[in-house]
Amino acid sequence: MIKVALLHFAFEDYTIELANSLVKYVDLTLIHPEKTSDFCSNVLDSKIRIINFQKPRIRDPRNLLSMSSMMRIIKDIQPDILHVQETNDPWYDWTLLLNKMPPLVTTIHDVFRHPGDNMSVVGSEYTRRISFYRSQQLIVHTHQLRKILIEQFRIPQDRVNVLPHGELGSLYQRRDSQSISSREPYTLLFFGRILPYKGLKYLLEAMPLIAESIPEVKLIIAGKGENIKQYFPNGCDEKRYEIINDFIPLEKVGNLFQRSTITVLPYIEASQSGVAALSYGMGTLVVASDVGGLSEIVQHKKDGLLVPPCDTRALADAIISLLSDRYLQQQMQTAALARCQQDLNWSNIAAQTAQIYQREIMQKRN
Repeated sequence: MIKVALLHFAFEDYTIELANSLVKYVDLTLIHPEKTSDFCSNVLDSKIRIINFQKPRIRDPRNLLSMSSMMRIIKDIQPDILHVQETNDPWYDWTLLLNKMPPLVTTIHDVFRHPGDNMSVVGSEYTRRISFYRSQQLIVHTHQLRKILIEQFRIPQDRVNVLPHGELGSLYQRRDSQSISSREPYTLLFFGRILPYKGLKYLLEAMPLIAESIPEVKLIIAGKGENIKQYFPNGCDEKRYEIINDFIPLEKVGNLFQRSTITVLPYIEASQSGVAALSYGMGTLVVASDVGGLSEIVQHKKDGLLVPPCDTRALADAIISLLSDRYLQQQMQTAALARCQQDLNWSNIAAQTAQIYQREIMQKRN
């Protein structure tokens, strides 16, 4: 059985679900900073070995010791494959450049920083490219990202693999198995980091248009980021808007999706979307901008609706059409849940990931 070390600093949801299915195919050790342990507690398969290491904040020079500790762990394991979830940590990037690593597979969730994203570490936009070139195999979630890596970064095409972002709804159902909320028939959800590229302003412009046809419509805005007050300079109607401008505790995430009929992704730029993956697993419908990799995730008129980005009227019309048609809602919900058993199924994704490992090991032997 292939011995794999799976290293992550972020993308915890994705890593948890991948690890839980990967352990059926490989001998798996999960390596992560201590601060992520609470996030991963009680949801990982007991067959997964877990090793923590201390990881200070980015600007702390003790990161030198932290990276030394991480490298000792990797060397002690002696994995056949080291699989890393993309990191925006320059300390890791320099460590990768300066050390001999096992055969390396890296999952790249976003090739470029999102417009207006001021949460990324200064300089990481450039240092993270080290992983593009030092990795023997790369995994991305859309063909659009594969094309960018091949054409703009000159990565050989046989090193770039496309695997879909698996569904995340079942993870949050396990986290919050106690409370099952009833679906609110006219409630919309905007979830996640509130940053300019997420296009919240277009959804807010669409709300009065939607309310003309569906007076009962309500929007939940849940997430951290920009100060939400800038979107409501004159205050907001609390019957129309429920605002949680903060980090959403893990145990409350599932409840928001269970309550909502539609998750709206009015993005002006996107590479892929964990929010869409979460929505599908929760049986929540998706209306999204036809931009970036979203058109590969949302299958238009099958399991969701796509609209042109920055088009307030088109966004409003799509939401109205879906809220007004219960039969269409049921059709799309059935299709979305079916996909969670097909291309978005973690067991299928893990099997394909294990094939990438096997292929890389065979190439190394040859």
